[in-house]
Amino acid sequence: MQFEHRMELFACSSSKGFAQKVVEEMNKLRDESMPEVRLGDLELTRFSDGEFQPSFLCSVRGATCFIIQSTFPPTDNLMELLLTIDAAKRASAYKVIAVVPYFGWARQDRKDKPRVAIGAKVVANLLHSVGTDGLMSCDLHADQIQGFFDFPVNHLYASMDFIDIMKKLQRASKGAFAIAAPDMGGAKRANAYSKNLHCPLVICHKTRSRANVVEKIVPIGDVEGKDIVIVDDIIDTAGTLTEAANELVKRGACSVRAFATHAVLSGDAYRRIHESALTEVYVTDTIPLSTDPEKVQFQEKFRVVSLARTFAKMILKIYNYQPISPEFIF
Repeated sequence: MQFEHRMELFACSSSKGFAQKVVEEMNKLRDESMPEVRLGDLELTRFSDGEFQPSFLCSVRGATCFIIQSTFPPTDNLMELLLTIDAAKRASAYKVIAVVPYFGWARQDRKDKPRVAIGAKVVANLLHSVGTDGLMSCDLHADQIQGFFDFPVNHLYASMDFIDIMKKLQRASKGAFAIAAPDMGGAKRANAYSKNLHCPLVICHKTRSRANVVEKIVPIGDVEGKDIVIVDDIIDTAGTLTEAANELVKRGACSVRAFATHAVLSGDAYRRIHESALTEVYVTDTIPLSTDPEKVQFQEKFRVVSLARTFAKMILKIYNYQPISPEFIF
């Protein structure tokens, strides 16, 4: 097979470990006629005032560059991605594809009250302003965010990696199995899993007293005697998730597990999950789990499902101009 141009992969600071796993998977999947994939040399110089400057230690002229970086807090991660894309474009890269496993600011996807910003659109504008040619991300908080971009968006789903694990849990439950949405906003996602697994759906109706503070959760559906899996895209403070799990167990659920793509896990989230009724929590490696000893002690319930192979497969397909839609389960 002849290739029109070469591929270069780079990783910014927040996603170096994930990027290395992606490269390993790409080399297992690549065609024999394709050169071995390696992670390119990218240097980040930090200055005493807190500024930083990324620079490529190899030529990217004429190359299709995939730059991998999740944009979870702090905002330095987003700024580093923007500067790296700008550096690639100014170094005459043919195309620059931003691979953003976790797309931060996605929860600000609309004006939910007067006089607020739409953060997801601001980030989309920033990526466009530095010359980004395409975006690859996973489980955006809202599908319509794709419409904020003026370049192609390849939207991947963790369902490709979660569904087999759920099927094993379903078989082990001997039919007493149900999918749950932690709130009304997650009903569409939970319904997709429910249809695929041919199992009942439970929706937790949530009310808040203020932002990040859950006042009351009421499950809608039959939960008694069932093994329940809660599905969501993000675990942030884990307030909603743990309250939902505790309430489901109070109402007779045999066990409650959670599957969530992005483990933001801010504040006391680790401790809340550790002390909750949750049996296991499955997350992906779009955001690495904390290495803080104070948080590591509360991680025994976590199971990390790597999305490296999924991203590796999709990067190769995009580079080779192949369709990615056949890879989606739902």
